[in-house]
Amino acid sequence: MGILDKFTDASKSASEKAKNMSDSGNLKRKIVYEEERILEILTDIGKAYYKNPNDADELKDLCEDIDTRKRRIKKMRFELQSLKGVKICPNCQSEVMDKFQFCGACGAKLPTCEDDLD
Repeated sequence: MGILDKFTDASKSASEKAKNMSDSGNLKRKIVYEEERILEILTDIGKAYYKNPNDADELKDLCEDIDTRKRRIKKMRFELQSLKGVKICPNCQSEVMDKFQFCGACGAKLPTCEDDLD
């Protein structure tokens, strides 16, 4: 392997790391936005209930919006963990390398992307 090949590999690695950092930052901002929006919706639920406690349809729509945003947050957190190359054990909250299917600390099965989105 020549010096140019080593330089090319190093520049590719640096480029990938920069992209991962950028993607991580974007995901973190999106997660914060969704969490803030959930708090606003909770406030809207309180106001709607205060004005008309019998209007279940409006309250139901707002609750469904919260559930949708929580699913988005869950998906984005999984993507963020994947960028870092780790999974979080649902049983003991340990950080485990992404390539493993079971937790090294407690032995629990680790979630896959499909499992995590259910």
